[in-house]
Amino acid sequence: MLETLQALISGFGTALLPNNLLAALIGSVLGIVIGAIPGLGSVTAIALLLPLTFGLDPTTAIIMLAAVYFGCMFGGAYSAILLNIPGDAPAVMTAMDGYPMSRDGRGGKALFAANYASFIGGTIGIVILTFTGPLLADFGLRFGPAETGLLILVALTSIGWLLGTNVLKGLAATAVGIMLATIGIGTTFGQPRFTLDSIYLLNGINFIPLVIGMFGFAQLLEMMAARTTQPVARPQLGLRDSLPGAGDLRALLPVSVRSGFLGTLTGVVPGAGATTGSFFAYILERRVGRNREQMGKGAAEGVAAAESGNNSAAVGSFAPLLSLGIPGSGTSAILLGGLMMWGLQPGPLLFQNQPDFVWGLISSMYIGNVMAVIAAFLIIPFLMRILWVPTGILVPIVGVVCIVAAYSVSGSMFEVWMMIGVGVVAYLMGRAGYPAAPLLLAFVLTPRLETSIRQAFDISNGSLGIFVSSPIAIALLGVLVLILLALVWPLLSKRKPAENPL
Repeated sequence: MLETLQALISGFGTALLPNNLLAALIGSVLGIVIGAIPGLGSVTAIALLLPLTFGLDPTTAIIMLAAVYFGCMFGGAYSAILLNIPGDAPAVMTAMDGYPMSRDGRGGKALFAANYASFIGGTIGIVILTFTGPLLADFGLRFGPAETGLLILVALTSIGWLLGTNVLKGLAATAVGIMLATIGIGTTFGQPRFTLDSIYLLNGINFIPLVIGMFGFAQLLEMMAARTTQPVARPQLGLRDSLPGAGDLRALLPVSVRSGFLGTLTGVVPGAGATTGSFFAYILERRVGRNREQMGKGAAEGVAAAESGNNSAAVGSFAPLLSLGIPGSGTSAILLGGLMMWGLQPGPLLFQNQPDFVWGLISSMYIGNVMAVIAAFLIIPFLMRILWVPTGILVPIVGVVCIVAAYSVSGSMFEVWMMIGVGVVAYLMGRAGYPAAPLLLAFVLTPRLETSIRQAFDISNGSLGIFVSSPIAIALLGVLVLILLALVWPLLSKRKPAENPL
């Protein structure tokens, strides 16, 4: 403990150098801006900025990129809350409650709750990473393909009824998401599936047009249909008016703390990432939170849980990256490539051979987190002005944003038509009471499920015994059985006994 504190203090000496402070500030601001733009996100941001950092000192470069990562987690919530267009996949859960809050004139409080929880979740993740990074990495390694596959199965069987008001409709939406995820060239055998002989579907359905269509364009249609009967509430613009009271802060604190711990543990699992961390944190709050009845209808606790979960998971992904050289997410995989290009070899010896780099990076996370939350709070009054735009002007603006974001994915009009088609279907689903979130989350998790299950069977030569070969696998299998029983029992109990023909 004492050695860790001494190393952390030494790291602050590196992180507080003027060039590193400037890198953290620039990275935080860039991350917030890029994260708020639909269709980009942390993976794209890091990939675009990585080549620009090769001329910098490795410590300064990784500090800047880590700050971009944190900033993207903050910024992704803005478009999700104000326009119902998640800037990135981790912000999907934020839109569940954030956008209803903005429609009720509480957009400022939703933004504040998001930033407040993001800061707390990120801080918890950084503190845990500081003192237990190698231990967390070892915990993440215990999740092999079998354990990861079972974990995703638990998620897929639960999201339908946890995020939907109707169990059957929620499960149906989940099934549709799984089917959409199987379109394209299969990851296992490399054969095209369900492409209808279209070259545009060989790579599958792109996530960006899907999420923009399901949330952004569908909401656009909703605004067009309801603009005369459901006026938008007049939002509060001042920063002071957007600040929650002491009671609100006390209510959001336990939500942010438990979501931060859960998100960090989720983030260290290879392949999980911030999206999974956000999802599990939201589900936990929906099951144990005091305000769980309002979740999905405009509860600040839902925004706080999602944002704390994704920020802490983003930090948690650095544990296996630094300690073992194993990326915990897509973004950290790009960072791994950058570290190797800078001549650094992540792994157990990195803490010994490059202590200035490691502890400078960890110390800079504290500074970058503070810079990001300050910048995020300062721009809330400016962002709130979006809600003052009349519906007649906002609709074409949102429409243009949706089209441009979808087209920018591959420069193809096919993505635009895909986005529009998905938006129409999502609008009709909403009218029929089918939730969109289970579909989208199933779409994100299914490729990882398919890969994990296939790897598990390859390791065991096709034996099912691998799914009961470890305590973690057995525990997850037990949870899966309990969830299935909880789903089936209400349906069986409602069945009336057959009448006696005699």
